[in-house]
Amino acid sequence: MTATATTALPARALLLDMDGTLVNSDAAVERVWRRWADRQGLDGDEIMKVVHGRQGYASMALLLPDRPMEQNYADNARMLAEETADTEGVVEIPGAAAFLASLHGLPHALVTSADVALSTARMAAAGLALPDVRVTAESVGASKPDPEGFLKGAAELGIAPADCIAFEDSGAGIKAARAAGMRVVGVGPRAGFHGPDVVVEDLTRVRVEALGDGTLRLHIG
Repeated sequence: MTATATTALPARALLLDMDGTLVNSDAAVERVWRRWADRQGLDGDEIMKVVHGRQGYASMALLLPDRPMEQNYADNARMLAEETADTEGVVEIPGAAAFLASLHGLPHALVTSADVALSTARMAAAGLALPDVRVTAESVGASKPDPEGFLKGAAELGIAPADCIAFEDSGAGIKAARAAGMRVVGVGPRAGFHGPDVVVEDLTRVRVEALGDGTLRLHIG
């Protein structure tokens, strides 16, 4: 559902995706992936329907199912380097800086398909502080939509998955959070197509309240 009236959700921790959720990196993502599509003779518009939320090699495996995974891993490494160097147009999702600041001292983690270098570069370009707990591409063996990243984030915070709320923008990310047993706040225009518990346009109308007994109340709307 879209958050029109105020919605209040209880939680003990928040797990936050990066691209499309905290950081608007769509322009940079499109530049890199459309160049890759051209090199492979693929339609750029079609590949952009697939790549959001996943690690690059996982998207390539879907797009070129007969290609050896070794080539996907090699291309993925090159593209991560390209993306890390290309931060033009990378900005915060409205409200992200204030929302992250409000989480200081509260249980939360970044759960992203980006690696350490890319997540550090994009968060810095958007003027956002990195959470202390971060689950990046190096931390997991399987890309979203596998739930490993979200489960690892919950474990590192010491919070049961059912007591976590994930913030996600993509189908792969929402599926991963659902598979981890978490409720999901969908952020932005892509999210509403994939069945999150609630959808917000951005983070300007999201507020977290610490109740003092180790629980949080998330106010949306």
